[in-house]
Amino acid sequence: MNMIAKLDNDITPEGPDYETVRQVIELITEDYRDQPSLETIAARLNQSPTQLQKTFTRWAGLSPKAFLQAVTLDHAKRLLRQEELPLLETSIEVGLSGPSRLHDLFVTHEAMSPGEWKARGGGLTIRYGFHQSPFGVALVMVTDRGLAGLAFSDTGDEAACLEDMTCRWPNACYVEDRQATASYAERIFEPGKWTSDRPLRVVLIGTDFQVRVWESLLKIPFGKAVTYSDIANDIGKPTAMRAVGAAVGANPISFVVPCHRALGKSGALTGYHWGLTRKRAMLGWESGQA
Repeated sequence: MNMIAKLDNDITPEGPDYETVRQVIELITEDYRDQPSLETIAARLNQSPTQLQKTFTRWAGLSPKAFLQAVTLDHAKRLLRQEELPLLETSIEVGLSGPSRLHDLFVTHEAMSPGEWKARGGGLTIRYGFHQSPFGVALVMVTDRGLAGLAFSDTGDEAACLEDMTCRWPNACYVEDRQATASYAERIFEPGKWTSDRPLRVVLIGTDFQVRVWESLLKIPFGKAVTYSDIANDIGKPTAMRAVGAAVGANPISFVVPCHRALGKSGALTGYHWGLTRKRAMLGWESGQA
């Protein structure tokens, strides 16, 4: 009984651990511009850094440093987009030493630079159209240079699919033009038209890191599969598994840039933005074509 009572005291909002976590969150939220270190936070709360790290991580699911980064990133996004501050001023305002640290923060958590995040498709005209495909309704998106987006939806969910894709490049100009996208849709899903002498023009709109990951996906042979760690090794970033996974998930040209051929370390299908059923269907369809 005593052990149960002690456990309840530790994990309920009235317990001492909760009060510690509350104080850390409050301190970071108010003083994030000072970028307080773990040691500084621990000293303010009269605790050891090691114990504070363990307590906060157990409760919040992330370390005090990671929480500080999340708060800093959130404020930086607001300053860049809503207040349109330059990168240098944004860096100083959120307590970072300069644009290079702001760049590292964005690349780590967003897989893109702050400048690229701020532009979000500005200056682009993207034409789009919905077409039937072997995997449901396909949303095909093109620019003057080639195929820029390919997404899938079930009948009736087209509007949500379009919103999902346009949110990736919110500053682009979108024009519905099914005639402009029809020839792409026809070639994408007709294996007889996949010829080396007439390659499909693809425009990869993303950060340098994302494009490197997507180019690695393009190397995966038809009917084959690789793991995320294989992709990380291929681009020379063997420890960047989290960023690689984010880039694979953000792939805007599904099927053509074959993110469905990327598997978990154990060979499991893992997630797929357009649904695991569709991923299985794609792999099965390719096996049949092969």
